[in-house]
Amino acid sequence: MAMELDAKTRERRIVRVTLVGSVVNIALLVFKFIAGFVGNSSAMIADAIHSFSDFITDVIVLVFVNISAKPRDTDHDYGHGKYETLATCIVGLFLLFVAFGLFWSGISQIYGYYFEGQELESPGWVALVAAVISILVKEALYQYTCFVGRQVNSQVVIANAWHHRSDAFSSVGTMLGIGGAILLGDAWRVLDPLAAVIVSVFIVKIGLIQTTSALNDLLDKSLPKELEEEILSLLIEDPRVSSPHNLYTRHIGNDISIEAHIRVNGQTTVEEAHALTRQIEDRLRIRFGQNTHIMLHVEPTK
Repeated sequence: MAMELDAKTRERRIVRVTLVGSVVNIALLVFKFIAGFVGNSSAMIADAIHSFSDFITDVIVLVFVNISAKPRDTDHDYGHGKYETLATCIVGLFLLFVAFGLFWSGISQIYGYYFEGQELESPGWVALVAAVISILVKEALYQYTCFVGRQVNSQVVIANAWHHRSDAFSSVGTMLGIGGAILLGDAWRVLDPLAAVIVSVFIVKIGLIQTTSALNDLLDKSLPKELEEEILSLLIEDPRVSSPHNLYTRHIGNDISIEAHIRVNGQTTVEEAHALTRQIEDRLRIRFGQNTHIMLHVEPTK
């Protein structure tokens, strides 16, 4: 469940978890490259490239979170929250790019093996050990990053967590491919590049989910129907309010915007109507966060 944090505390937590991920990714990519070359494993080298992409996305998160944490100014009346959404989209696109690279590398080697008579080297045990270590480390990093992402309500941190887990998935496929190539003999060396191809398909799925979600927010897609129904119920919780209509909702970064028309008794004074809308706003902010943007238009009951 997301915690209510001030902007500075939220930014510090995001920076901290991202820096931890960066250090781990640097260490892993060096380790994997060495293990891939020493162990003659194309799947492990592809896995190392994936870890490098994780490091790049860490940098993207750090840059954009710093921008999104800025308060609203004369040029950004709704704040800078959508910069974080943009970062989520970039991370998702980067996942798709990485997946294509893994797919192309694996397919090229499989084609060369079956149709051009190219020999595939047998991977060594060091590559298998590296894959196991990578799975354990990246899954732990995913759990930690996703936990923080949910606490601070940051979609880009959660997207980055999935990038860590996609690396763990990649390493699972790499482990199976390398293990099969080592234990089943020369005829099964093709399992090494085949693992890279299979893993790339899973990464594509994750990348599409992250990118589509971020694009929907950038294009002001409405909140899910069940949330809009909950908003309508909160609007009429006070019996003095009736007929909520013209409801417009959207995401602004990690916050949401709510615009709606409500009807009250025509004899209600301006002061009473103002107090009523403040009560409604308080209920909405308790439910959806203190940074929720709310615009209520009051109309007399027909």
